Amino acid sequence: MKAIQQSKSPATSSHASMRDIDERTNLAANSMFELLLFRLGDAANSDKRELFGINVFKVREILVMPEITAMVNMPPTVMGVANIRGQMITVINLPMVVGCRPKSGTGILLVTEFARTTQAFAVEEVSEIVRLEWKHVLSAEGSGGGLVTSIARLDGSAENTRLAQVLDVEQILRDVLPEEQRSSENTSGVTPVRLPPGSVVVAVDDSAVARMMIEQGLKSMGVPFIMTKTGQEAWELMEAMTVKANDEGKRVQDKVALVLTDLEMPVMDGFTLTRNIKQDGRFSGIPVIIHSSLTGSTNESHVKTVGADGYIAKFQAAELSNIIRDALVRAGHG
Repeated sequence: MKAIQQSKSPATSSHASMRDIDERTNLAANSMFELLLFRLGDAANSDKRELFGINVFKVREILVMPEITAMVNMPPTVMGVANIRGQMITVINLPMVVGCRPKSGTGILLVTEFARTTQAFAVEEVSEIVRLEWKHVLSAEGSGGGLVTSIARLDGSAENTRLAQVLDVEQILRDVLPEEQRSSENTSGVTPVRLPPGSVVVAVDDSAVARMMIEQGLKSMGVPFIMTKTGQEAWELMEAMTVKANDEGKRVQDKVALVLTDLEMPVMDGFTLTRNIKQDGRFSGIPVIIHSSLTGSTNESHVKTVGADGYIAKFQAAELSNIIRDALVRAGHG
């Protein structure tokens, strides 16, 4: 845990930040990431203490539970606010959100940075950090629950591998703090974006609530799009559209104006998708914009290393329309 606190400390030096970028670049180059595992107590209707996970680079620090101040009219899943390094941070009771029963209470606080916001999640205990390949993370959509985006196989492809549920933080925040989250869905200030005739934006995100918000934003711009759920699905779509374009005597660039991708996705992450597109001559000139909840200057610097044409933090429709327009102009479609 000490390594996380050092890398996310407000006093982090520029040299430490560069090491952080280099380490993340090396992981992404090998289609890997690090998952912080934690427990929330007994699962509903069970005495099993399941493992849950969150990307290490969303975690600013891990603390023993500080003093919590209960606020008037709080939702039941909000414990209150904590004064952490002079910042008042909302503390969410994560076991209550997912329906678990902690036996030893919620003694640990995960302070996270997510989509330009800072919040804290109370958990029962932190277990370990594991390094995984994205191919060992499988989509959980359709598996029930609605708060889990994917299932991580912690021991690779081994039979009877341990499993960890990767929570949909976007959905959780929307459920727990709906007013704060809906303020980011405001489409005022969005101006129309023109694509080349007959072309679309290929968008990809593994979170259902994120896809809904992206769709709202693209519709407000008047942009035709195809929405996909994983990097692998988006890549297969790109290849299929290439075949279709060739059959019609066209280029795939006539059909795909731009790719808008999330970073954290099962099977194939956004870094790998971006790298695949940029290294494939068939897709030369198609801009790739990364749209991610992994915010901060370190993440933005890292995005540049994989060849993306732009980076924007979720969710600001007006900013998204501007960066899409700029990317299209640079690609010669302005």
